[in-house]
Amino acid sequence: MYKILRIILLSSLLFTFGFAEENTKLPNEHEWNFYSGTFDFSDDGAKSTLFGVQHQNENLIRDSFLGTLSPVTGVMLTADNARYLYTGVQAQYKIGALNIVPSFTPGLYGEGDGKDLGHIVEFKSEVQLSLDLSSKTELGFSYNHLSNASLGDKNPGANSYMFNFLKKF
Repeated sequence: MYKILRIILLSSLLFTFGFAEENTKLPNEHEWNFYSGTFDFSDDGAKSTLFGVQHQNENLIRDSFLGTLSPVTGVMLTADNARYLYTGVQAQYKIGALNIVPSFTPGLYGEGDGKDLGHIVEFKSEVQLSLDLSSKTELGFSYNHLSNASLGDKNPGANSYMFNFLKKF
């Protein structure tokens, strides 16, 4: 379990530092995604309000054959004291003012008084749709699924939706 987490964190650090370029050529902006919604909306017994924040360093964005990729790190908390700390990668596809942003972010989950997802290591798959309000602000909606990929004895998963406010500083 901890071996998987070390591999995930090492991969994130290699992406961050291995591909870093000279800062004088890059913008010095950070994008923060503040979001709120419903955790596990499809399970009436475990449904809970959630709040979260996610960080993206604009200096680490890379164009690739998969699209515009960047590392992201964040934390999600529910009203039932469940928490999820994650880091991973997201892609961004722009169609005019519309942004389509799928992401994959492994992380650590603590159930608190909330839903038992079966393991401390969970994987979040998400898709976000957002609209540019200005060059530094977006408003969006996202859907995600948390799952432990059968690492634990049980794997009930959780489906959540959120409203997002994204701001570059």
